[in-house]
Amino acid sequence: MRETGFLFLQFLFLLSCNESVKSPVAASDIKDSPIINRSENIVNPNSNLDLSPMDMIYFPEDYPIQKMTKHISEPPIARVIYSRPRIQGRKVFGELLKYDSPWRLGANESTEIDLFRDVYIEGNKVPAGRYILYCIPKEKSWTIVFNKNIDSWGLRMDQSMDIFRFVIPIIETNYQEEYFTMRFEAKDKGMNLLISWDHTTARLPINYQ
Repeated sequence: MRETGFLFLQFLFLLSCNESVKSPVAASDIKDSPIINRSENIVNPNSNLDLSPMDMIYFPEDYPIQKMTKHISEPPIARVIYSRPRIQGRKVFGELLKYDSPWRLGANESTEIDLFRDVYIEGNKVPAGRYILYCIPKEKSWTIVFNKNIDSWGLRMDQSMDIFRFVIPIIETNYQEEYFTMRFEAKDKGMNLLISWDHTTARLPINYQ
């Protein structure tokens, strides 16, 4: 009886193996698998995101970190919010950006500067508040405009709301800035707002002491 039972178990084992061999998984079954096929014909919802990422800069540069760590060396002076277009093989100044024509200093929404206290630019007192910034580029200089038409888009600038205009020289660089870039640099009794793209940099001096 024990030998008969053993033989019967062997028979069941061989039968199950044969069934596995005789019933392979069809290629069509693999193709239709919702796990293997889940990426087919699915559109990436992020594929149309804007190519000009938005950025934010502060002065002092690391003020948000200082605030989080409760080690604030000085209160914030200014913040700029802007978008960063790329060159992507184009000629920027004189073609993409026409001379003597307004430029939003970035892309998408108008670039905004938030002054947390009164400052002085070229001897003019600029009161604390929010302004949009735009630029009128020339070959040797830029005109930087402070305007009160905040929360606006692109180049639809209401020049009747211009508050200040400052003419600043440009510097030609020996390196190329692929992304349009703005940043603050510290200086004695104030800071400079550096504006760079392609082989061009402009510097807007801002004093607050």
